[in-house]
Amino acid sequence: MNRLVTVLLALGLACHVGVLLAQSQAATASTARVDDKNISQWLLRLHDAARQRAYVGTFVVTAGGVLSSARIWHVCEGQQQMERVQALTGPTRTTFRRNDQVMTFLPDKRVVISENRESLGLFPNLLNRADSSIAKYYSLQSWGHERVAGLEADVVQLVPVDTLRFGYRLWTEQSTGLVVKLQTLDHANTVVEQAAFSDLQLGDSVSMAKLSAQMDNIEGYQVRKPNLVKTTAQQEGWQFTGQVAGFSPMSCHKRASADASAKNHDTLQWVFSDGLASVSLFIESFDAARHNKFAQQNTFAMGATHMLTRHLGPWWLTVVGEVPAPTLAVFAQGLERKK
Repeated sequence: MNRLVTVLLALGLACHVGVLLAQSQAATASTARVDDKNISQWLLRLHDAARQRAYVGTFVVTAGGVLSSARIWHVCEGQQQMERVQALTGPTRTTFRRNDQVMTFLPDKRVVISENRESLGLFPNLLNRADSSIAKYYSLQSWGHERVAGLEADVVQLVPVDTLRFGYRLWTEQSTGLVVKLQTLDHANTVVEQAAFSDLQLGDSVSMAKLSAQMDNIEGYQVRKPNLVKTTAQQEGWQFTGQVAGFSPMSCHKRASADASAKNHDTLQWVFSDGLASVSLFIESFDAARHNKFAQQNTFAMGATHMLTRHLGPWWLTVVGEVPAPTLAVFAQGLERKK
């Protein structure tokens, strides 16, 4: 597992923050299917709740036996959103998000990483888009009610129609719709990853001005800005000929190497999503010094996050996603260099 963590961090991926919660006793309740229209309305309510509510809480996760935790402050004023995420375990790290501007402070290195992201990425991160097509690949079932972090929550389960994707069980605070707990389930309904707030104060007085002042205080830090360029896979000479039902291309960016002389080390990230789960294809030039320690093709897993690496002639492919390993294999096999 440590090997996977190292590789993911090297790719600049934010895996998860959190610490293990004792699994709640499953509620015995009806499992009535909700119609497609209600699925979309329900997802939109969750999406809006995460964006429009002020809250402070401790966020906890267990994934692949790795435990971590973080404190989250979130505030919104009109269309403006801001949050602070402070890691409570592992290396000291504080991330500020103000709309699409993200700054990650690494005090031990006295470095700030500043970048723009198209999405604020608020919890729950599974909601990349909430459209009616999701209902084609998931059904929604009611599982009753439970208390989480002292709050009354409705429990629902998103059941996938196939084995290409995981299922989800979610606890949403009854009055606001904010997700307070999330489990990712495999095809056998076994929990492979769990995330939750261990404590949460809704509507807590969070000052955007105070968070902004903290975010803007970079005195004594070296600011680094990754060179991320928006592009298309076609422009870069790639095409995907495979078929993964429900997954569509969402974005494509090229991240330049920090070493200006290492042009061949630029990395292309091509993102696909079915509206809930996402898969990223990272493509870079093969470097024997860095990649020969891996097999021609290898797979790793941590909780719901799986990773597959593959040597493609002069290229090196890394596929990462919150999907079962066989799904990543379909993406890897369907990637082709345009002739």
